[in-house]
Amino acid sequence: MNSATAHHWSIGVVIPARNEEATIEDCIGSVLVAGDYHRRRGALWIVVVADSCSDRTASLALRAIGDCGQVIETRVRSAGAARRLGAAAVIERFRHVDPGSLWLANTDADTCVCPDWIDVHLRFADQGMTGVAGIVRLAPGGTPEAHEAFRHSYPIRADGTHAHVHGANIALRGDAYLDVGGWTDRPLSEDHCLWRRLRRRGWPVSSAASSVVITSARLQGRASGGFADTLQARIDSRRTAT
Repeated sequence: MNSATAHHWSIGVVIPARNEEATIEDCIGSVLVAGDYHRRRGALWIVVVADSCSDRTASLALRAIGDCGQVIETRVRSAGAARRLGAAAVIERFRHVDPGSLWLANTDADTCVCPDWIDVHLRFADQGMTGVAGIVRLAPGGTPEAHEAFRHSYPIRADGTHAHVHGANIALRGDAYLDVGGWTDRPLSEDHCLWRRLRRRGWPVSSAASSVVITSARLQGRASGGFADTLQARIDSRRTAT
């Protein structure tokens, strides 16, 4: 499990999407900006997996990506299975690249990554980290109650680390991803499942609050039990406590 050389990274970004026509272009645009942050766009390949969409998500994604990626249309109806398809497409794209020099980043279609998102990940990768789990912040909008509940139930440790795991902000080195078996077909908690296997296998990882994405504050998500439901549960818990 040797660390990859720091001189060059190939970067894949996987974005599962289900009926996200309102946000997919902004999401892809933010990833492209992150690719430009330190002139990394030439090494970047974005894969949007449009899963069971009945709107314009796929066509809008295709237009937004241009020649920097591809769109896969599928009906697996599972975030884990969609992410797995996307990761496979990235690995195929970079099939001639040493997996130890491939960085597999993941976000969600209702999310915008920060401009330095890829750069932050690769700084950890250059230090030998094979996985990074970052944090989310809520986008403007939504209810004040949602933002209040999030602030009070999303702790960050004093040393800048945290215990959160989000499919919207998780990345792995290619060899580590392959070693642990990749994404499972789980419709929920596929992110926690992957992170547990990565740590169990002994790959060095970082849970860094310096890796930030901005995600939707909506309370009705596309997947039952996903982040929107978690946020609603936090609101309900605060209501009960008061």
